[in-house]
Amino acid sequence: MDAPPESLRRNCPVCGQGEARPFLTKNALQLARCASCSMIYANPVPRAMASGAFYDESGAEYLAADKLQSDYADVRFQRELKLFRRHCRGGSVLDVGCSSGGFLFQLNQRFPGDYKILGTDVSQEPLAHAAKMGVPVVSGNFLEQRFEEQFDAMTFWAVMEHLFEPGEFLKKAATILKPGGLCFILVPNMDSLAVRLLGPKYRYIFPEHLNYFSPRTLRQFAGRELQVLQLTATHFNPVVIWNDLRRGAREVPRAERAELLKRTTAWKRSPWLWPAKLAYAGAEKVLAGGLLADNLVLVGRKR
Repeated sequence: MDAPPESLRRNCPVCGQGEARPFLTKNALQLARCASCSMIYANPVPRAMASGAFYDESGAEYLAADKLQSDYADVRFQRELKLFRRHCRGGSVLDVGCSSGGFLFQLNQRFPGDYKILGTDVSQEPLAHAAKMGVPVVSGNFLEQRFEEQFDAMTFWAVMEHLFEPGEFLKKAATILKPGGLCFILVPNMDSLAVRLLGPKYRYIFPEHLNYFSPRTLRQFAGRELQVLQLTATHFNPVVIWNDLRRGAREVPRAERAELLKRTTAWKRSPWLWPAKLAYAGAEKVLAGGLLADNLVLVGRKR
């Protein structure tokens, strides 16, 4: 069946094959499973999502007070910073899809002078905020951008799942990484406990996510350009599971997601919740060990 004129069809973003079976339909979102590698992906895809125009047009929504307050909170990127620091102790860093710049801001705050940072995104208003906060940024389509230097490390925090052609982004990353340079990729985990419990009710199965990686398909995807050094799972939000069980398949507005992020940020900062935080850390560790936590994180080295 042909895609409607406002949508585009595509082959599997991992192996490139065109044969796929219907996997799941949720409202207007149609997911397919590749018959060759089992990657799950949206097909067809709205043209505005494929081009990135959607994110530029909706950029102001990323500047909601709750979202910005959480993005710049000192607890926001704790896991990412710990993992990044373990593998990369210094050098030049490019954050692709940096949004309002929270990760790079925290990296500079915690390790002043150790990194030369740069962020890029297609969404103009969040980039303007990042620049206001002192984060160096460049705007534009990453695939069309030219960089005057190569980088010691690149990060794709919650980016690859949004891309119509994630493989092209990975190829581009490999060309601008220094020999032995590192690439960090964080994506939602389609094999997570949350997905197993909720199925299509899970709030992060929604139109903005075009690619749904499992540990196996993420490893296969990254292995095309990188030597995989580490693949782990991280993050666990039982509040999301509870809310989505009650809600059904209704899409969660971005403002509501931002408000929950604000609440969980406050819980992380509260000294009175240490017993709950200890139990939570134990649960997350168990889920991470089985690659069942909410997100997958892959660290790869340029071959």
